[in-house]
Amino acid sequence: MPTPTNLIRNFCIIAHIDHGKSTLADQFLLKSGAVSERDIKAQTLDSMDLERERGITIRMHPVTIFHEHNGQKYELNLIDTPGHVDFNYEVSRSLAACEGAILLVDAFQGVQAQTVANGFLAMEANLKLVPTLNKIDLPHARPEFVIGEMEQAMLVEDPDEVLKCSAKAGLGIEELMAAVIDRVPPPAGKPDEPLKALIYNSHFDTYKGVVVYIRMIDGSLKPGQRIKLMRTGREYVVTEMGQFRPEPTKIDELGAGQVGYFTANIKTIDDVNIGDTVTDAFKPTAEPMAGYKEPKPMVYSGLYPVNNNEFEDLREALAKLKLNDSSFSYTPEVSDGLGFGFRCGFLGMLHREIIQQRLERDCELNLVQTAPNVTYEIKKTNGEVIQVHGPQDVPDGGGIEEFREPIVKISFLIPAGNIGDLMSMCTERRGTFIRTEYLSPQRVILVFEMPLAEVIYDLYDKLKSVTHGYGTMDYEVVGYRAADLVRMDILVHGNRVDALSIIVHRANADRRGRKVLERLRKEIDRHLFEVSLQAAIGSRIIARENIAAMKKNVTAKCYGGDISRKRKLWNKQAEGKKRMKAIGQVEVPQEAFLAVLEDD
Repeated sequence: MPTPTNLIRNFCIIAHIDHGKSTLADQFLLKSGAVSERDIKAQTLDSMDLERERGITIRMHPVTIFHEHNGQKYELNLIDTPGHVDFNYEVSRSLAACEGAILLVDAFQGVQAQTVANGFLAMEANLKLVPTLNKIDLPHARPEFVIGEMEQAMLVEDPDEVLKCSAKAGLGIEELMAAVIDRVPPPAGKPDEPLKALIYNSHFDTYKGVVVYIRMIDGSLKPGQRIKLMRTGREYVVTEMGQFRPEPTKIDELGAGQVGYFTANIKTIDDVNIGDTVTDAFKPTAEPMAGYKEPKPMVYSGLYPVNNNEFEDLREALAKLKLNDSSFSYTPEVSDGLGFGFRCGFLGMLHREIIQQRLERDCELNLVQTAPNVTYEIKKTNGEVIQVHGPQDVPDGGGIEEFREPIVKISFLIPAGNIGDLMSMCTERRGTFIRTEYLSPQRVILVFEMPLAEVIYDLYDKLKSVTHGYGTMDYEVVGYRAADLVRMDILVHGNRVDALSIIVHRANADRRGRKVLERLRKEIDRHLFEVSLQAAIGSRIIARENIAAMKKNVTAKCYGGDISRKRKLWNKQAEGKKRMKAIGQVEVPQEAFLAVLEDD
C-alpha cells in the first residue's frame, strides 16, 4: 500500500558550495536507519568518483527515508542538490518536485551568493523554507551574526525559526527532521484521480534502458500499467518501479505525492523529456504540467583527440556521456589545425572541465580543447538574425549590421573592504554597476551587468584573488545587447589558421592579438626562411611578429680574397631564400595550439 499523502514530506537541501549538504544528507540516512553505521561513508549520495575527489555535488541524488515522529511513521523524500552556479538547472528541477527546502548556511562563512540565489529560487517556486545553520560546533562559528545576515538578505523573517545543527558531529539532526515534518506541507495529490506524474530526471542503464525519475502528483502507478508521455505522445508498459532507499528498491505501487523511478524498455534518453508529464494511456489526465525551461548551453568549446585515430572512440564516448547528461550538446566539426573533432555546448566553465575529465578518465582519451566562446547573435544587413557558436561561423564584416553578445546580471558577495578593487576589476571587463546592498557592516552585495564572455574566462579566479578567498558570485543571463565586436584572425606565413580565430571587443583586439603572437613565436620552430605571424581584423593587420630564418655562414670558406666573391655567394643565398619563402609551408605544431589555448 502506498503511504497516505498526509504522511509524506518532499524536500530538498539547497546551499552554497561546501556548506555541508552531502554531509547532512548522510546524517539523515544514518538517523533514519536507511544506512547502517558500518556501511555509511562520507558523501554517500555522491556516486561519481569526481564528486568525491572534488568534494562537490554534480548531479541531484534522490533518496527515500522513513522516520518516526509523535508515534507516526513518515516517508521523507530528500533530494541532495548541487551548489555550484553551473548546475543551477539541476537545482531548479529538484525544487519543482518538492514542497519544502532546507536552506543550509555555514555558521562561520555566513550567507553566500549562491545561498541568496537558491533561497529566492525556492521562494519563487512557493516552497516552505526551513532555514538552518550548519557547523555550529566550530570554535569560530558566529551563529547570531549569520542569522542577522539571513534577516538582512530577506531569507528569514523570524530569527527564532532558524535551526542549529552540526552535520559532521550529528548534533541537532533529530530536531531538524522534526521541523521538516512539522513545517513542510504534505503533497496535495489526489489518489483517486487519473495518473499524473512529473519527470524530473533520468539516467541510462545498460541493462534496463532509460531509468525515469518521477514525482507522483495524482493517481497511482503499478508494474504492467500502460503509460503515455504527454509531450511526445509515446506509449510504454511499465516493467519495473521502485524508490531509492538509497539503493534502487523495487515496490509494487507508487501513490500520489511519492517520489520514485520506473523503467519501461525505453531505448534512448532522447525519448524522455525532462519536465514531461506521465499519465495513464487509457485514462489520461486533462492537463499536462508546465514542465521546465530547456537548459541553454552558455559556453561553447571544441573537443579534438590528440591522436586523430581516436576520433571514433571520442564519438562513442560523447554519445555515452550524453545519455546521462541532457544539458550537454555536441556536433561534429573539422579544423585545419586540429583535424576532426566536435563543437560542444556546456552550462559553464566548471561543467566544461567536468565533462573533459570524465571523458579522459572513463574513456582513456587524450583531448585538446579550443578556447571557450559564448553564443553570439548577428543581425545581417538583409535583416536575418543568426546565432553564432564560434569564430568560424562569423560572416564577413560587410554583411553584418549588428553584432550582439549575451549579458549577465552578476551578484558579488564580498567583504566591504574589497569594494574598490572589485569595482575597478568589473569596469575593466566592461561591467555596468547596478546597485549595492549591505548585509552587515562587514559584508556587501554588489550587482553588475557584464558581458558573459568577460565572465567565463577567469573572473571567478580573479574574484578569489581580490577578496583573499572570501568573495562569491552568482549570475543569470538577462539577454543580448549590441556591442563593437570583431573576429580576429591569426595568419601564419600569410595563411589563416581557423582554430586560432577568436571573437573580441575591438578595444581589446590589439592587446589580445599581440599576446597570442608572442606565444606562437615561442612555439613554432624556425625555418630556413623568415616566417611572419600576423593578427588581422578583416584585411587590416593589427599586430605582427617575425620568426627569424635559420642562417648559414656561406662565406665561412672564403679567407681574404676579393669582396665580390663573397657578394656573389650572399646574392645566391638570398635568391634561394626568396624562392623557398614563395613555396615553403609552415606547419603549426600541436604544442603551439595547446600553448595558445591554455594561455587564452
